Amino acid sequence: MKKFSYLLIISSILFSMNKLSAQTNKTGDANAVNNSKSSSKNNNLENLLYIELSTGKVVIEMLPNIAPKHVERIKNLARQKFYDGIVFHRVIDGFMAQTGDPTGTGMGSSKLPDLKAEFSDEPHVRGAVSMARATDPNSGNSQFFIVTKDSRFLDGQYTVWGRVVQGMELVDKIKKGQGRDGKVVGPDAMLKVRVASDANKI
Repeated sequence: MKKFSYLLIISSILFSMNKLSAQTNKTGDANAVNNSKSSSKNNNLENLLYIELSTGKVVIEMLPNIAPKHVERIKNLARQKFYDGIVFHRVIDGFMAQTGDPTGTGMGSSKLPDLKAEFSDEPHVRGAVSMARATDPNSGNSQFFIVTKDSRFLDGQYTVWGRVVQGMELVDKIKKGQGRDGKVVGPDAMLKVRVASDANKI
């Protein structure tokens, strides 16, 4: 009888240990999933750009996998608040809206060095965000444009570094320019530009 009791107690202990172990594993798995979700969320926010317009917020998904140096530049300038107040100096209806020049003339840039082109297969379709440049392919710096109508003739000639995922209807409302060059008189501005992961800190 004692032998049976000992076996029963040992079995109970082993069962309890297994149950506790299973619960611990589940908790560990849940924590791992939560940590993974948290990490994924942070990574996602790190690659989202918020542009505040007078009409609302435009959200751009940045693409570091295809244009890492350009994405790094945009984040750097956003974190310096470089883009705050800069206007859309060139806006051509049915084509694109260009910004990023602190002088508002289309001739200016940041004080940072120009970037080497990172051309890719990413298409210049509606919502694509691409780096503006001069004649030299490696002259991108701070200016960029948002494509408002598919413009595939630009593919492979300009560096696409992002795509609008929210607020394209607001981009469509940006004040248009006149003539072939699309120069805007009394242009709309980007009120504030932030990397999403920083948005609540600043």
